[in-house]
Amino acid sequence: MTLYKIVEFIHIFSAIIGMGPGFILTTVVKSGNNMTELRHSYKLRNKLHIFVMVGGTLLLLTGLTMGFLNPSLFHMGWYVISLVLFLAALAIGPLVLSPRSKPVKALLTEYQGEEIPEEYWRLSKILFRYEYLENVIFIVIIALMIVKPF
Repeated sequence: MTLYKIVEFIHIFSAIIGMGPGFILTTVVKSGNNMTELRHSYKLRNKLHIFVMVGGTLLLLTGLTMGFLNPSLFHMGWYVISLVLFLAALAIGPLVLSPRSKPVKALLTEYQGEEIPEEYWRLSKILFRYEYLENVIFIVIIALMIVKPF
């Protein structure tokens, strides 16, 4: 097995480990019916997010390694677009998702009572809209990796 094939193998497993849980992060927190369940859902979400971060980091590192091992990849549209989209998706985290998740986290910490407040629904709707956008970006990247159209 060549070094390239080993890196490719790690890349594929990184996608499964990192992107798989990423697609259900929003679904997990939508299952809470009261504040106790919602807080628990967010704790689960945070644990799943560790897999997303580790897998995503490995994806970037192995993807770039494959490019350096096979420089012709940098001349293929599907590879370059996938890389640009991946970097854009990474930037969405700290630039877009983090500022929108802070008020949600604060509400979960500070709110007293069991009924989920309307403010949560308003804040989470905005947050989830950006998370869905990120999921679409990852679906496009996966499709480009599979099909390699250009």
